[in-house]
Amino acid sequence: MLWIRMELPCWCLLLLSCLQSLSAHNDFFTSIGQMTDLLYTEKDLVTSLKDYIKAEESKLEQVKRWADKLDSLTATATQDPEGFLGHPVNAFKLMKRLNTEWGNLESLVLSDTTDGFISNLTIQRQHFPTDEDQTGAAKALLRLQDTYRLDANTISTGNLPDPEHQRAKGNLKYFEFQLEKQKKAADAETEKQKEQGTTNTTEKKKVKKRSPKTFSLIPERKKYEMLCRGEGIRMTPRRQSRLFCRYYDSNRNPKYVLGPVKQQDEWDRPYIVRYLDIISDAEMERIKQLAKPRLRRATVHDPQTGKLTTAQYRVSKSAWLTGYDDPMIDTINQRIEDLTGLEMDTAEELQIANYGVGGQYEPHFDFGRKDEPDAFKELGTGNRIATWLFYMSNVSAGGATVFPDVGAAVWPQKGTAVFWYNLFASGEGDYSTRHAACPVLVGNKWVSNKWIHERGQEWRRPCGLSEAE
Repeated sequence: MLWIRMELPCWCLLLLSCLQSLSAHNDFFTSIGQMTDLLYTEKDLVTSLKDYIKAEESKLEQVKRWADKLDSLTATATQDPEGFLGHPVNAFKLMKRLNTEWGNLESLVLSDTTDGFISNLTIQRQHFPTDEDQTGAAKALLRLQDTYRLDANTISTGNLPDPEHQRAKGNLKYFEFQLEKQKKAADAETEKQKEQGTTNTTEKKKVKKRSPKTFSLIPERKKYEMLCRGEGIRMTPRRQSRLFCRYYDSNRNPKYVLGPVKQQDEWDRPYIVRYLDIISDAEMERIKQLAKPRLRRATVHDPQTGKLTTAQYRVSKSAWLTGYDDPMIDTINQRIEDLTGLEMDTAEELQIANYGVGGQYEPHFDFGRKDEPDAFKELGTGNRIATWLFYMSNVSAGGATVFPDVGAAVWPQKGTAVFWYNLFASGEGDYSTRHAACPVLVGNKWVSNKWIHERGQEWRRPCGLSEAE
């Protein structure tokens, strides 16, 4: 092994150190963040391949020059062999060529210029994606096709939504115009009906009840996919009128009295609130930097064994960070405590997740149900009372957090966080909080979350608990 390292070019030795970060990882398809390392690996392989091609071309050029020279020489010599060899220098050179130079040419032709490339390829192959990665990526394409109703041609040509594309931006403006036009037309029709006194109250009630009822009868899987596509329940104007945005000082917390945070209601039942501009770009980049080398395939609790295991319905990688990793994590934890009024000492570590190809997490509960009494027994901190979720990247298409039972969809917005209670004040689980992470269609989704537990909250006055009751 030492001999091989000495024989490799300098760029290859540098590559060895870069690949150390890949050596402990697999399941590349479950994390776009770690898949980026593979691009650099492939780039280095291309560099190695080009070096091999240059070496082969150099060898062939030498052989070609030798052949051209001898072709001209032998053509002249064979016209008058005796006269040519009558010159003593020509006779000597013929002896020298056949005895020495043709042997040198043979060595040149037989020389192997592939050593550097093959050695490099062999070293890197141990860090290549596996059959499982290829299969996982293929399944992801099928999942995206099913969830977002994409035809096979769209998938095969790679013609996926691109919000940054100029034509896409134009389409967006067009659709926004059409929606506004339809809204004005609907408002005008309503006013006309009021003036004519022709509004049918019975029919209105029927319409109000029909949509949520119809939605509730749809199988969960279908509801999940509908919400991922932006379909599903739309709040009535009356419910929407009860949702507000505000400057929030967290019960006059001294840190936020002069500089309140921006808070907006996302949903009423369950009560989901979003905090805007709540984490800085520098903090998000530092978290990603700390988490990336620690990312491992995300696991779930197996209700049968009580142990953590990987699952096909959760396609992502995660890492856990504490204040020991960087004091900034303590700062972020304190911020969550200040804004929620909940104790962070008994909360779980900050979990960072990066989703892979078609990355998703199908419908699940964050809290332990009655049939899972030992779900968090080893922590000794009770059930998960609440969830705080940071969005650390924008997602071009897909990647929403959806709540199938109630028809809510919360879309990723970089630098924001959403918060909801998993338990009622009685300690009973709120089953309407069953949620899922939709497959990422285009983009790279980074999130971090804090699961907050019951213990330590006994004498706290949680902010916003009344909405969760």
